[in-house]
Amino acid sequence: MNSVYTKQDYDAVDELLHYPEFLDRHLSGFQDTSEITVPDDPIEKVIFQNEAKKAIRKIAQNKGHILMVGRPGTGKSLLANMFKDVIDVSLGDYIRPKESIAAFPGKDDNHVRFAYASPEILDKQIEKITEDIDNARCNVEPFSLKEQIRQVNKVRNVLLFMTLSSLCLGFVFPQVFILTGLCGIGSIFMFMQANNHKVQERIQQDNQTGRKNEMKQLVDMIPEVLYDPRKDKDLMVCISEPDARSMKGGFRHDPYQSGNLQTPIHKRTYLGAHAKSPIIYIDELKTLVRSGYMSSLLEIMQNKEYILEGGKNTGSGAADRSENMLKANNIIIACCNHDTLSFLQSEGDGAFLSRIEDKGEIVQMESSVEETPETLMQTARYIKQEIISIGTEFRDTWGEIIEKEGYIGVRQRSEKIFGRTLPAGYVLKEREFTRNAVAEIVKELRCRASDGKLSAILRPINGIIKTAEHEAILENADFVTARHVKKALIEHMSLEGSLSKDSIRHKKELKNYISSMTDAIGYVVGLAVISSQASGQMFGQPLPIHCQINPGGADTVAASGKTGDIAKAAAQNVRASIKKTFRTIGAPYIGYEMHIEYIQAHGGVEGDSASIAMDVALISDYIKVPVNQKFGITGSLTGDIILAVGGVTEKVRSIMDPDLDMMGACVPWQNREDIEPLLVNVECEMTTNGEIPGVRIYRTEGKKDPFDIFFIKTKYHAYKILMGIEKNEFEDRMADRSRKDFEFMKSMKKPELEEDNHNSNTFLT
Repeated sequence: MNSVYTKQDYDAVDELLHYPEFLDRHLSGFQDTSEITVPDDPIEKVIFQNEAKKAIRKIAQNKGHILMVGRPGTGKSLLANMFKDVIDVSLGDYIRPKESIAAFPGKDDNHVRFAYASPEILDKQIEKITEDIDNARCNVEPFSLKEQIRQVNKVRNVLLFMTLSSLCLGFVFPQVFILTGLCGIGSIFMFMQANNHKVQERIQQDNQTGRKNEMKQLVDMIPEVLYDPRKDKDLMVCISEPDARSMKGGFRHDPYQSGNLQTPIHKRTYLGAHAKSPIIYIDELKTLVRSGYMSSLLEIMQNKEYILEGGKNTGSGAADRSENMLKANNIIIACCNHDTLSFLQSEGDGAFLSRIEDKGEIVQMESSVEETPETLMQTARYIKQEIISIGTEFRDTWGEIIEKEGYIGVRQRSEKIFGRTLPAGYVLKEREFTRNAVAEIVKELRCRASDGKLSAILRPINGIIKTAEHEAILENADFVTARHVKKALIEHMSLEGSLSKDSIRHKKELKNYISSMTDAIGYVVGLAVISSQASGQMFGQPLPIHCQINPGGADTVAASGKTGDIAKAAAQNVRASIKKTFRTIGAPYIGYEMHIEYIQAHGGVEGDSASIAMDVALISDYIKVPVNQKFGITGSLTGDIILAVGGVTEKVRSIMDPDLDMMGACVPWQNREDIEPLLVNVECEMTTNGEIPGVRIYRTEGKKDPFDIFFIKTKYHAYKILMGIEKNEFEDRMADRSRKDFEFMKSMKKPELEEDNHNSNTFLT
């Protein structure tokens, strides 16, 4: 067999071994992160997203819109906040609203009018109106019965005079005493009447019911200031659940609708983001789609003004609306994931996307970037930024304790938190990362991506950085080292990672049991990954597969269990590859039933990365050659060649634990660069198996526990490593088995033909 590997291929594998030197060389500009400076430009603090940063700067220049599409953790929210800071220092004085918005009563109780005016002028107008109302209140004459009291007192005085006069005459003329009694009774009655008027006057003056009702009508006419730019300085508002109430505004409900107690419409009005904020940031566009606000947003983006409506079917506010337009010249910054983007492309023929592109850009956030000297230094700078943030958090939380009790008090309090004794010189402050620790973070970013790239999903990395910081702090170490980062990676694991770890432990026991109970014919250790829903991180795990191939019957391939469409199609491709082999070697093909079983894959299987593993297991069962159970394999089989698959770094890393007793793995040639991060901080060398090149990694210091990773191009290379057979031997065994099956099928059919002939002769007789 002619070699498919060239000298350039072997040089390429040898070059992989120099990756640790490449990484160290491009991080040689510092010994630890204390030597790294953070840029003053807030946008430059976001790393890896060069295209998005260009778009942000562009729309900051021309006041356009932007839609950032990407996976969670790629920096969409961070860029939006940075955009606010940049535009604040550049154009903030010009785009910040300068006019207050006031509401006035409209043509009836259900209509309101809006006016834009300078805050100072509006304050003077409202102050004047209020002063006029106060004057009107003061000019209202208080309730008085003085005239009635004066008339009563006048009659009373006349009666008293007549009483005294008749009393004097009574001594001369006794009959006059009758007049004295009558006048005395009358004067007493008048005295009581005067007191009654005084009491009524006091009561009315205290209540003043008529005057208050009259003043309420005037007070209800005072304009309501709905927005004052002097009080609201923020340029951007973040709307987490966009709907008509939060975006447009509305009218509050008033339960008092009778007795002249109702609140006038302009005092029940409130404004939304469109009227108040120059920049509207919609953190997750999916919520806007769910709320059904998309059509209103499109109209406002087009017209830059809108009528405020009640938006209710019944109750107070149902018929409320404004008589004139509110201005809405907003910059829209929106974020979404790819599933929402697919919906937006079909919704209204992509009307929202068209509005964005009209005066802005749609930006695809990078989920991974090329590993270059620039991106490596960006990673180091990002770590430095997180260290500064951690230091700020420490000072905010412990600053007062440090000031009053010193670090001794901090240590004593921390011991109660951690439940253990801390070092005597324990100091709670941020630690800088050494260069090797930064390299470990780079390694993790490489492991979480593929094709020689760094993962741009950085939010999960923040937790690893913080955990490594705490590990160094608890040890009172001077720096965060690679050891602290490795420990943080073990502890800071997502739910899927924990499940994967448990699964690997179970698969180890399962693999050992299978190896002890079988001859390893038809069994192969495939490699699979599961993805974290939160971070997108992949976690590898071994996938035991068992296959059988039986002659005769239906010419089919069956993959049992919860197998996805792609996995089923991959099984069909494997069947087609085996049939092609029969045609190539000129062997008879009599039809075979092929059965594929993913052992205890209860969660289901999807993808084509196990197709080469299926092929190896089927061929092993067909030619009766055992498979080396200490090697895992992954790859997409297409004809005879093996193509690249995803998650190779995590797949291989999942079986490198010496406790699993695995000796190596076979990965597609095109995935060779995915092995580079596994070479960081370990001893390694080049190795070969025949013509097949590979890399040997020593998992234990002192060149112990070797682990071989071979880069295969064709399925024959997989047969060589896993079953120890060359292509010629493989074809001879296939042809020999095929002939035996053909002869067997002929022998089975001959008695049937003889019986058919016998029955036919009997019928003719």
